[in-house]
Amino acid sequence: MDEKTNVMRILEQKKIKYTPHCYADTDAISGVEVATVLGQDPKQVFKTLVTVAKSGKNYVFVIPVEQELDLKKAAKAVGEKSIDMLKSKDLLPLTGYIHGGCSPIGMKKVFPTIFQKEAADYNSIMFSAGKIGYQVECSLTDISKILRYQLADVVVE
Repeated sequence: MDEKTNVMRILEQKKIKYTPHCYADTDAISGVEVATVLGQDPKQVFKTLVTVAKSGKNYVFVIPVEQELDLKKAAKAVGEKSIDMLKSKDLLPLTGYIHGGCSPIGMKKVFPTIFQKEAADYNSIMFSAGKIGYQVECSLTDISKILRYQLADVVVE
């Protein structure tokens, strides 16, 4: 893989082992398609969702690609009255990432981050490398060296 994303550079600076995955030469768009193209279990492939709470604070939720964020559970997990998805147009100015290439690592600012609790069940999970077409795979233990996060149940049953 010739191309390095910012996320990969951050992982390397912190001496964190990761496996890069590239699907740039495929038609995969949805997370489930990406998992399929890369031969991965969709339960281990995560998507990064940015939300805004009624308080105006932003929160990042990292959940399996085949699942949907439960906004009520999400709000409860972070102690907010209510939470909504961030509008697509606000994503780039806020995080530095575009829709479809958003990673929990390397955002412009650090936001409270919540991983769906099942992420802890796997030796490694896969998520966006910060650019459409690229994913990185590493362990939650390693992610904790660069990102403070909580585990919670925040998906629709």
